[in-house]
Amino acid sequence: MTVTLTKTIWGFTAAAINLTLAMPLSATAEVKATETVETYTISGKTGAELYASIGERGPLLGANRVIAHTRFKLTWRRDYQRQGNDCLLATAIPRLTITTTLPKPTAKLSAPVRASWTTFIDGVRRHEAVHGQYVRDLVAKIETATIGLKQPDDPGCTKIKTEMNRRLGAISNERRNLDRAFDQAEFTEGGAVHTLILALVNGP
Repeated sequence: MTVTLTKTIWGFTAAAINLTLAMPLSATAEVKATETVETYTISGKTGAELYASIGERGPLLGANRVIAHTRFKLTWRRDYQRQGNDCLLATAIPRLTITTTLPKPTAKLSAPVRASWTTFIDGVRRHEAVHGQYVRDLVAKIETATIGLKQPDDPGCTKIKTEMNRRLGAISNERRNLDRAFDQAEFTEGGAVHTLILALVNGP
């Protein structure tokens, strides 16, 4: 069975599937996170059947079902200090949780299919890991942009939060644009994820 892929298969759009294949080395690797993996079950004994099951059972992201998904929860413990008539953000301690959802076959696979599946899912994991790195980069950039920020004439420490939200909005948009551009490249014909899917579907 040979399948030719377009940029949307089983509703899996480049913008919807949070995948990435090469983890960049980053100075922000020290950002700590609690990482968890969740799975959803799929059926099938061939690569094509497994991929079809992903299309039927993959997690919903908006209106689309996706192969895999990485989400995160980020909260902060911030110490605002009044200095005269000004307000200073003295410290900000992040608490980051990254959760990745992956498919998991339930059937016992033949050796050739198992090997093909292992190649596929390892690539998906690497892809997801980069989106996790993007999140860590986001946290590091937030720290750089906000810790030590001083807002003049703000004894109640209210203006500083407005300024922080302005800065954080720009940083968050930057991360989303990176995710979107990377996914679009990966799902282009010849891209890494495109190649992974073709190899799985057209394999044993």
